[in-house]
Amino acid sequence: MSESNFVDYVKIFCASGNGGAGSKHFLRTRLTARGGPDGGDGGRGGHVILKGNSQLWTLLHLKFTKHIRAGHGVNGAKSLQTGAYGKDIYIDVPLGTVARDAETMAFECEITEDGQTHILVPGGRGGLGNDHFKSATHQAPRFAQPGEPGIESWKILELKLLADVGLVGFPNAGKSTLLSVISAAKPEIADYPFTTLIPNLGIVKYHDNKSFVMADIPGIIEGAHEGKGIGLRFLRHIERNSVLLFMIPADSNDIRNEYRILLRELEMFNPELLDKSRLLAITKCDLADEEIVSELKKELPEDIPCVFISSHKKTGLMKLKGMLWEALNV
Repeated sequence: MSESNFVDYVKIFCASGNGGAGSKHFLRTRLTARGGPDGGDGGRGGHVILKGNSQLWTLLHLKFTKHIRAGHGVNGAKSLQTGAYGKDIYIDVPLGTVARDAETMAFECEITEDGQTHILVPGGRGGLGNDHFKSATHQAPRFAQPGEPGIESWKILELKLLADVGLVGFPNAGKSTLLSVISAAKPEIADYPFTTLIPNLGIVKYHDNKSFVMADIPGIIEGAHEGKGIGLRFLRHIERNSVLLFMIPADSNDIRNEYRILLRELEMFNPELLDKSRLLAITKCDLADEEIVSELKKELPEDIPCVFISSHKKTGLMKLKGMLWEALNV
């Protein structure tokens, strides 16, 4: 998916419909000259509703749709007729979409299932007709409720991609290269930081027609949880990955320290990320001989399974697939 076609953040203006006014009508027929109140209620204003759509993978269709307005409710009428509801507006979104209030950034909902709905902005209630206000001492009320006004609000929609395995590492750790080698995905690859500016998904085939989805996500840097680099765009997506594959190149100055920094960035963004299964892949091992690899093993973190791989020479990849599959099916 090209960068221009992948949109994981939009800000939209939503306006729900006004409720219809209640009617102040009195019964008048050929046989009844002065009947009692028979004003109907006003109809509810239209809602703005989010709806999960498993066929969507991006928020691209909302990129240029900045204003969304629902229909107004119809006024009540004589003979206790309730006005029609205003037209609800449904916004189809991909699974993993999170809605927030643009002013307070308060979380409102997350759409995770196909067909799931959530009222993002409720329509105004319809007003009661004068029939509701009659009593033994007030038999001819000449008033009714007006409808409630609709609500206008800016909302932020953020997409978190769903993948089985998320790749975690600094820029140029070899994430895109790995994805291109073990799946049919073709991410942009180059020898400079932040080559990957959007998440890329690839299906990794395993034994007996089994497979799992791997996500190559923009590289992380120290301070990403504060928004440095493109950290927040990165961190949002890994919240929906089942297993995190940390990737550190063999030519790193300090493997343990890099792993510690990556782990800290995840914890500062969302401590729950540390509850996910984790594996460590030492990449670019074609640059290291057996003696160097032996020395590197002494520098590895002790609390995480590790594998040495080379995407260029395609070594260690079958072992990596096996470890990932086992972690996914614990």
